[in-house]
Amino acid sequence: MKALVKTFTAAALIAVSTFAMAAEGPGAKVTKTNVNLSTADFALDHYVAVTTEGESAGVEQLFAEDFNQKIQATNAQSNSRSEVVKLLKKQKGEKLNCTVSTDILEESADYMVAKVTLKFENFTKTDLVTLERVGNDWKVSKSINSYK
Repeated sequence: MKALVKTFTAAALIAVSTFAMAAEGPGAKVTKTNVNLSTADFALDHYVAVTTEGESAGVEQLFAEDFNQKIQATNAQSNSRSEVVKLLKKQKGEKLNCTVSTDILEESADYMVAKVTLKFENFTKTDLVTLERVGNDWKVSKSINSYK
């Protein structure tokens, strides 16, 4: 009789723990990382980390809802916010082999235009980035890339 009680108790504990884990849902333990984007400089630094160092925390938070990216090359291309976010998430942890420099071209209380230059061994990528204040945070609203 004791063995039967122990078996039912064990089965009940297993069932309760299984239901508790199922109620949390898949990925319930994963929390969104909030990145400090309270200044244009923080947002620009995070943009550089996301695009060149494979940083993936706060990618969705970084880009404005109407963000778009234009790539000036022989075949001009345009990418939406969702396309860029998806690509950057895939590049998580991948660091580009280049030297990076940033120059602030224009800055006011509510927007900033910066030039991010990535020098690779055989070419240079120039990224003109527009950042805007959205509420209390700064967001990247536009990016125009060219290559030499």
